[in-house]
Amino acid sequence: MAETTTVAEGGGAPAHRDLSEVPLAPPSANNGLLAVFQRRYLLRLLVRREINARYQGSFLGVLWSYINPLAQFFVYWAVIGGILNLHDDVENFAVHMFAGLVIVHFFTETFSAGTRSIVRNKSVVVKMPLPREMFPVATMLVSLWHTIPQIIVLVIACMLYGWTPDPVGMAAVLIAVVMIMTIGTSVALVFSVANVFFRDFGNVVQVLLLFVRFGVPMIYPYTMVEDRFGELARFYLLNPLADAVLLFQRAFWVGTTEDPEATAAHHIPDNILLIGCACAAVGVVMLVLAQLIFSKLENKIPERL
Repeated sequence: MAETTTVAEGGGAPAHRDLSEVPLAPPSANNGLLAVFQRRYLLRLLVRREINARYQGSFLGVLWSYINPLAQFFVYWAVIGGILNLHDDVENFAVHMFAGLVIVHFFTETFSAGTRSIVRNKSVVVKMPLPREMFPVATMLVSLWHTIPQIIVLVIACMLYGWTPDPVGMAAVLIAVVMIMTIGTSVALVFSVANVFFRDFGNVVQVLLLFVRFGVPMIYPYTMVEDRFGELARFYLLNPLADAVLLFQRAFWVGTTEDPEATAAHHIPDNILLIGCACAAVGVVMLVLAQLIFSKLENKIPERL
């Protein structure tokens, strides 16, 4: 006997409807990035859970958000600027490097934690009917939350050099953050589902991140790339992470120098804001493609976990 369900029609008496007449839909039909932000309350809970879990049992707690990047900065500054005594021609090289380190750290945290997010939360993924994209998105938001203290430290350091914010610089910060949010979430989506099928992808990400810091003008100025490669340096700007670093340096480091206009003209590529906007648009396209790839594979996630 066919199973039926009772529905009310026009406020009158209940009518019986055969469940076989109800159209079928895949389990992921109501999922996706749009559904993630429609469930903002659940997303907030997941972000809060990730933050609390990271500092559970920690004496210093959120202070590690300051200590880790400052430790990296000190190592690079001591080795590159102290022991090797490089880049004396770069004014306020410490600020130059730290500005790049902040935005690079945002990307590396999003990429690395996002890749592990589904496997790390497999008990929740298997048992709860929620958009699985929520886990990489939550890790991106957690990384953004940890980036804010680093930006505060950067702003304080810049103000000690006499820096004042300007509209172009603030636009550069916004564009750089949007770039990393979209691109970082895109790669985190793809690698998170790939890591479910093959755990090797977690190690692949760590290897890739080894090259990130040397592929951006952070521990060396962009002018060095131009001097070495000439016209070919424009291909260097196809790297969106390099563009994000240059945008952050335009926003913060340039304003700490004695002649900001001359520094920007010499060290920052022309039309860096337009380049950044183009990269942000590419990031949106990457996000759409990553969503399509994720949707194709996500129904196999529970059995793989």
